[in-house]
Amino acid sequence: MSMMTRAKVAGAVMAAFVGGLAIASALELPQSGFAQVTRTARTATGPKDDGGAPGFADVAERVNPAVVSIQVAKDAPRRATARRPMNVPPGMEEYFNQFQGRQPRQMEGSGTGFLISSSGYILTNNHVVGDADRIKVVLTDHREFSAKLIGKDPTTDVAVIKIEGSGLPIVEFGDDNGARIGSWVLAIGNPLGLNFTVTAGIISAKGRGGPELSRPLENRYAITDFIQTDAAINPGNSGGPLVNTRGEVIGINSMIASETGYYSGYGFAIPISLAKIVADDIIAHGRVRRPVLGIQIRDVTAEEAKAAQLATISGVMVGDFANDGSAPSPAKAAGLEPGDVIVAIEGMPVDRTGTLQRIVRMKKPGDVVSVNVVRFGDKKSFRVKLAEAPTDPAVAANSPDDEAPATGKSSTVSADKLGITVESLSAEFMRDARIPASIKGVRVSDVDVTSAARGKLTEGDVITEVVYPRPRRAIGTTSDLQNALKDLKAGDVITVSVFRGGQLQSTGVETIRIGGR
Repeated sequence: MSMMTRAKVAGAVMAAFVGGLAIASALELPQSGFAQVTRTARTATGPKDDGGAPGFADVAERVNPAVVSIQVAKDAPRRATARRPMNVPPGMEEYFNQFQGRQPRQMEGSGTGFLISSSGYILTNNHVVGDADRIKVVLTDHREFSAKLIGKDPTTDVAVIKIEGSGLPIVEFGDDNGARIGSWVLAIGNPLGLNFTVTAGIISAKGRGGPELSRPLENRYAITDFIQTDAAINPGNSGGPLVNTRGEVIGINSMIASETGYYSGYGFAIPISLAKIVADDIIAHGRVRRPVLGIQIRDVTAEEAKAAQLATISGVMVGDFANDGSAPSPAKAAGLEPGDVIVAIEGMPVDRTGTLQRIVRMKKPGDVVSVNVVRFGDKKSFRVKLAEAPTDPAVAANSPDDEAPATGKSSTVSADKLGITVESLSAEFMRDARIPASIKGVRVSDVDVTSAARGKLTEGDVITEVVYPRPRRAIGTTSDLQNALKDLKAGDVITVSVFRGGQLQSTGVETIRIGGR
């Protein structure tokens, strides 16, 4: 091969190589060496819809100065001084007392918070500082402050404390409503005594709630609408920020789902949009003003959705009106009824109780909201003026004047289609269960453990009315209930109004599928 020919071949090979590199670069095909570093760095910045967010290290560096370590102490209750054991020489008591156990002088705990104002206001969890006698705050630069509890709200597990200072670093708030499932987040806190720890994960779910998550709040007005994340959260993380890849706080880390008490996959954060409203209330008024509709609610079941003729199993059932010793229920005054399914408030869809609670919590007592309901197939709209929930709900017991007069002897009848046994109201039962004389109906005396009524009706419930199918029918005798059931077949649903006696009286509705299990 001539020198000229070799030069042409070499030039062609080089041109092909350069062209291949250009094509690979344009198509982002795998390359060796630096391409792996670039791909790793791109992953660390989060998904493209975060708008060119900084990397995790940049986020941590930006947010960490505003995160604080919180150390709390609570004085132990004083006990009576133990008597000196008999036959113990004076001065030797401590050698004998050590076997009886020493009394701790105080109980200590720790958690996390973050600065929301340069003047020293700090957002954290109620369960971190709510019962503390003394609160100490430590910043990342090791400065220490004594903190004062400004206010707390057990219903959202939010609290505000304050330290004295100026020009302090603060966090930026983000939009938790716009945060998407699958987006990267960081959890920053002080887990297990390891101060200012950063962990990364994704948003696993939004709008988490339910009995297991509401139980730690221990409050009838508790709002459970958590952001779920798999960023590692452990004891000590409570009160710390959940941060998006822009360095904005979208939640307050609050609890974990674990059988051991330590991280095992999932943690839960309070949405910052909710927490901020609570914090603003506390700072401005020294307390939390909770707006309420004055109703008892629950998620709609498949049976209730069928009775309401809903296209999907979605919405919130009005079970009863609140009875807490406060003013009359605003929802009742506006015209809502037990059995109504709330499907929207202020034009915003309501799919479950957490959504309804959160929408209402964004309002103020005295605000008027539009409430859309479906009442057994009929669409209705109401204007409800929100009331303020009582600070310390009262429970009123019946007076002797409310007790029922004697009625006839009870008769028991089986309502097989519901899987229950009912009987007429006896004077003895009405007296013992504190049922007012104005209540008419039949008593549930037994519930078949294999029936669909199990978990909805219980022994002692008084069925007062059949709300659905229409028309509504009052139930005064066992025959009334039998007549209401006779035309229903397996698979149909029935909604009944139920009165429950005792000290905490309530009226609600229950929907049961005929012949269901």
